[in-house]
Amino acid sequence: MTPTSNLDRVTMIVLRYMRRPLFALLFVYSVGIMGMALMPGRVVDGETTYMSLFHAFYFFTYTATTTGFGELPNGFSDEQRLWTIFCLYTGVIAWFYAIGSLIRLVQNPHFIQAMDEFRFARKVKGNVEPFVILCGFGDTGSLLARGLSDHRMRAVILDSDPERIKALGVRDYTVAMPGLHADASAPKHLLAAGVEHTACRALVALTNDDDINLKIAVMARHLNPRLRVICRSTSARHEANLRALDNVTVVNPFEIFAQLLYWAIARPELHNLNAWFVGARGVELGAPIQVPRGNWILCGYGRMGHCIHRYLQVHGVGVRIIDPEVDATVAGDGTIMVQAHADHSALEAAGIDDAAGVVAATNRDSDNLSTLLSVVELNPEAFRIVRQNSHANQVAFDAARADLVLQHSLTTARRILKLLISPLVQELIDWLADREPALTQELVARLQAAVGAEPPHLWSVRLIPGEAPAVTDYLDKGGVITLGALCRDARVFPEGLPCEALAIRRAGHSIMLPDEACPLLAGDEILFCGVQWVALILQATLHNPYTLRYVVTGVDEPCGYAFAWLEGRLRRRRSAHKPNGRRTRP
Repeated sequence: MTPTSNLDRVTMIVLRYMRRPLFALLFVYSVGIMGMALMPGRVVDGETTYMSLFHAFYFFTYTATTTGFGELPNGFSDEQRLWTIFCLYTGVIAWFYAIGSLIRLVQNPHFIQAMDEFRFARKVKGNVEPFVILCGFGDTGSLLARGLSDHRMRAVILDSDPERIKALGVRDYTVAMPGLHADASAPKHLLAAGVEHTACRALVALTNDDDINLKIAVMARHLNPRLRVICRSTSARHEANLRALDNVTVVNPFEIFAQLLYWAIARPELHNLNAWFVGARGVELGAPIQVPRGNWILCGYGRMGHCIHRYLQVHGVGVRIIDPEVDATVAGDGTIMVQAHADHSALEAAGIDDAAGVVAATNRDSDNLSTLLSVVELNPEAFRIVRQNSHANQVAFDAARADLVLQHSLTTARRILKLLISPLVQELIDWLADREPALTQELVARLQAAVGAEPPHLWSVRLIPGEAPAVTDYLDKGGVITLGALCRDARVFPEGLPCEALAIRRAGHSIMLPDEACPLLAGDEILFCGVQWVALILQATLHNPYTLRYVVTGVDEPCGYAFAWLEGRLRRRRSAHKPNGRRTRP
């Protein structure tokens, strides 16, 4: 719960709206009860009777429910009946006024917001599972939430659009993901979302406003300096400010898009491996897309177009630019510039006849799809790469049958998901990008041999007492465990499990593609890639000391005191005999 309690706000709003109706009811009941007690009743035994205050209160209580139990304790006099008529009408009016005020209260947007904040903060406070705070639930946030749900990782969502929060309620996530319609940059809402919660693992700022993302990152750093922050930014100024903060990771969707596009053109084997790791549709390991070599036409020279042009130009890929607002002095000398929309005439002027491919990278999906139609008519052999801006247009882009569709919200969500679930995966991909393509091809061959046609399963193992007690105990006693020994299959010893160790994180640095002879140390974090069931087999080795000793030494030691005693006795008997079978004298 936040320091400025949402429960206090709810109570204050209720009292403010219900104060007058409650006073009206209290006044009507007080006057009615006092009047009924003062009204003379029937004459009994020569004396005028009067109703007690308790009987008057009882009478008004059951008449308020429109239920009649008769006249108590005696029949009413005409004066009492006349007063009853007056009280009934005034009571009905008072109750209508109170019920109407109550209906207006529950429909009041401030009350609804206060109640939502109260329930939201209570859910977050009671959560004990690790979770991530998502600030922004647009295309990228929605896709990231789906990825987290597939990995059974909880998320707490803040968004300023109430319709997006309403849509959250109909998503079929595998784990609970509470959401709140609120300004994510307000500290009180970050506190309500659990920015100081012990189970909070990271905060991801994914709004469409770079200023708001910067504010969220700064507020989170002050509220919880130890919390990891991942911030989306497309501004160089904001990116510089964010990188100056500790424990803040900046994700630029334009840079990611440009990097993936360059890999598709110049490093198809790396693009294929990365897409296979993230589970892209229709991707088969070892079957990269075949991209022709030559000059490319870039349609759209906005912020993303600048990133794409810079990436391709640095790596020696020729680019021709089409954009209605392009400035020839910006792109540099030697670059063909066509200042027009990417229609038939503009594509012909840019040399579509001999172009290796076309990149439709504007910020409007309709323009990109229109460009694809023109390219198909002018040069059907050209390789077509298109930018998809809105996830809602997925069906249209599927029907366009482009050679490669890059949705920047999806690529951004996948990059952030890797940073949250398996950060070593992205570190490995970046490491391979700086190495020769032959190393990537060698890794692909190893993964094909280990995984085959099965979908990849990536998981990390930390050699700490809580996650690998058998390994840490063995290492503490001076034992030596190599990576190859740990990956042996105890069922068919000494064969290995169908998995590959991709990286080891040790004492702040990483060992990429370690070999089988690499000795393991306590505290190591190992990234594995294999099939789903291998993780369960490996868990048994990490937790069972007998299984671990067997895969390391090849000796199947007895389990339990009785079998250990029998084994020890057999060893003593064998040692008591000579090699020729004769027994030694005592």
